[in-house]
Amino acid sequence: MNVPQKRELFAAESIAAPLRHAVFRRIWLASLLSNLGLLIQAVGAAWAMTQMTSSADKVALVQTALMLPVMFISMPAGAIADMYDRRIVALVALAVALGGATTLTVLAWLGLVTPERLLALCFVIGSGMALMGPAWQSSVTEQVPAETLPAAIALNGISYNIARSFGPAIGGVVVAAAGAVAAFAANALLYLPLLAALFLWRRVVEPSRLPREPLDRAIVSGVRYIIHSPSIRIVLIRTLVTGIIGGSLSALMPLVARDLLHGGAQTYGIMLGAFGMGAVVGALNIGEIRKRLSGEAAIRTCALTLGAATAAVGLSTEPVLTAAALVIAGAVWMLAVALFNIGVQLSAPRWVAGRALAAFQAAISGGIAIGSWGWGRLTDAAGVEVALLVSGALMMVSPLLGRWLRMPPVGARNEDGETLADPEVQLELTPRSGPLVVEIEYRVAEDNARAFHDLMQDVQLSRQRNGAYGWSIARDIADPELWTERYHCPTWIDYLRQRNRSTRAERELHKRAIDFHVGADPVRIRRMLERPFGSVRAKDDIDRTTENAPAVASAARSGP
Repeated sequence: MNVPQKRELFAAESIAAPLRHAVFRRIWLASLLSNLGLLIQAVGAAWAMTQMTSSADKVALVQTALMLPVMFISMPAGAIADMYDRRIVALVALAVALGGATTLTVLAWLGLVTPERLLALCFVIGSGMALMGPAWQSSVTEQVPAETLPAAIALNGISYNIARSFGPAIGGVVVAAAGAVAAFAANALLYLPLLAALFLWRRVVEPSRLPREPLDRAIVSGVRYIIHSPSIRIVLIRTLVTGIIGGSLSALMPLVARDLLHGGAQTYGIMLGAFGMGAVVGALNIGEIRKRLSGEAAIRTCALTLGAATAAVGLSTEPVLTAAALVIAGAVWMLAVALFNIGVQLSAPRWVAGRALAAFQAAISGGIAIGSWGWGRLTDAAGVEVALLVSGALMMVSPLLGRWLRMPPVGARNEDGETLADPEVQLELTPRSGPLVVEIEYRVAEDNARAFHDLMQDVQLSRQRNGAYGWSIARDIADPELWTERYHCPTWIDYLRQRNRSTRAERELHKRAIDFHVGADPVRIRRMLERPFGSVRAKDDIDRTTENAPAVASAARSGP
């Protein structure tokens, strides 16, 4: 690589590179204000709950109410983000969150807020943000070039954590000076700039030549892709575990300020601000960490450091020491979450990006929500100090997961492959015709049998995550060189989707399988309409053939 190319690569990887793009810059700045409002509101809600009840369980439930919707709504939200205009989805989601924030403000102003109503409206606000998350995050790829995507992901994390650095402190001042109602009102007002930025974004939509999937099928497609994608599956499991264990700090922070530091709303805001400042430092160094450490080494380092910092918060009774520990905890927490996020975004192709990010959001937010409830119960039983010490110990043990679930290496984005021409057919098919059976015959030299069989295990995952089922590979007992790959698709339209969802890496994998083929004849592909007994139309013995239909295309023209 020559010097100009190195400089260009360095510029693309710079944390400020995405801000050179006007659309991303406007939305990022507006999201910074929105995150600031959300953090101010969170301080108001948590402190209002501590004033209404002494139960640590209910105080921790404020965080659960904000995070739990992400766990329940994320996958439908991701499917909606992939199926519809992501800009419109984000606008509707923001409107839901704004409605919840406005209602909470009015009820607080009238003095009608109860613990149950507070939790319910936090759930509504969380639901709006859960619906928005996949649409917003997956649209980043449309706002910046691929080479600046990791920096854009880190910047989105920085946006939240810049707000976390100042929002809680501002929230503490607002709550101390004007009460929780002012914090709720500030959140409602700070949604407006993001609504305006999204409304003014003129998103270029590339219409699909295939009809949109129904919502239920789209959700199933997303789940299927994740199940058959080992790299994404491992990242999500590690994310969930990190969220469950590491969520203790954010869930118990009001009690740390009140019970361990004997402070008030301002102390609480300052402690959250320290955590957020650390997170900004962590996000600014994500590029350097990725250069120096592998994904597994970075996650292990973050887990060990976060465990030690959590234990330090539990043992400290001095605000300065607690704040210092929280700065360290915030930095490594942000690094871990950003590394998980980048791993998911760069592993998922565009057609399923919203659903993959939704699964990531469900893992991290669901982990925090479950953990918050558990740490609240443990605090009620044994106290804040014990809960934080237990959390720190578990976090320091969590790197052992890497022995079985090692973080996958992350390279360039998994780019979509080129669109394949539809196979030529002689039957008159409709989109719902099916099931379809595909058989691909390979002739493989016996010396290459083991290598071919091993490669076909990866081909199996590729077919299955893109929509195939009932996959099998068989070897002819009378002709050992002859292998037959076989799989099903529910309908003709599902088959067309399946064959065009392959990424460039998957197309290369399929080509490697075909390269094993020997002999003068090409790989033979059969596409057959399965006809279970009783499915043939009463007036026709077989499906009608199209008039003057051309012969079925060869593998070289359209692929399997």
